[in-house]
Amino acid sequence: MNDESALIARIDRLTVALERLAQPAPAAPDFEVAEAFVWHSDRATFEPVTHVNRVPLDLLRAVEHVAPQLTANTERFARRLPANNALLWGARGMGKSSLVKAVHADVRRRLGKELGRHHVDLKLVEIHREDIASLPHCLAAMRSSPHRFIVFCDDLSFDKDDTSYKSLKAVLEGGIEGRPENVIFYATSNRRHLMPREMVENERSTAINPSEAVEEKVSLSDRFGLWLGFHNCSQDEYLDMVRGYAAHYDLALADDELARQALEWSIGRGARSGRVAWQFTQDLAGRLGKQL
Repeated sequence: MNDESALIARIDRLTVALERLAQPAPAAPDFEVAEAFVWHSDRATFEPVTHVNRVPLDLLRAVEHVAPQLTANTERFARRLPANNALLWGARGMGKSSLVKAVHADVRRRLGKELGRHHVDLKLVEIHREDIASLPHCLAAMRSSPHRFIVFCDDLSFDKDDTSYKSLKAVLEGGIEGRPENVIFYATSNRRHLMPREMVENERSTAINPSEAVEEKVSLSDRFGLWLGFHNCSQDEYLDMVRGYAAHYDLALADDELARQALEWSIGRGARSGRVAWQFTQDLAGRLGKQL
């Protein structure tokens, strides 16, 4: 065997060895198998969700000022009409993520019934906060799909020195490709501008042009055309939430006793919110031996 043949043989063996080590290419996503998915950036895959953790839209209280806006926006998108990316911001536990999931189900069912179908073709895809940098890759897999997608990120915020927000900015409006026509982006956050105050102030104090540096950070939230604010609820709103859950799940308890226990629970938690009302409902159902 001459030197050239030996070299070719070694290259062939090396190629075979590398192919064994290489990860197989991810299969093309099958969006027909479920109505909701979770994007995993490490595997570049969409994991189907067989049962979405949500409550019916009519069970959500203290969201009457924002629910119609998000529902209308989502319905326009499902009808292939222009619609905005949405940022749901504000108090913790007041139903931001619950509203997104409930509106998705409501629009699928109601619009599907109107069109004479079981449901309308609208998928919900959750992307985790730590995977935001992979958002362009995620959207690339959806761009050629015939389905419509709500890409949803819960509790979106950015810490100091975090630059992944630039990927989000480019996808929302600024990139050369921009957001695919069949995708809309919904996010929830406790922060209206998604950045901590100290991060913005640090940019102002260290930048050559402070105003431009601050605008770079704040302009991220401007890429959302729809801003929906959630605020702390009153005692009456909190009790309305508890009564709604109790009636829906047939938790038999006298109203005055229900209110007393619910208020005692909220005092123990030091807060009143939709999340606290649901946690009390779970406790009450357990004590009454009822399934939710």
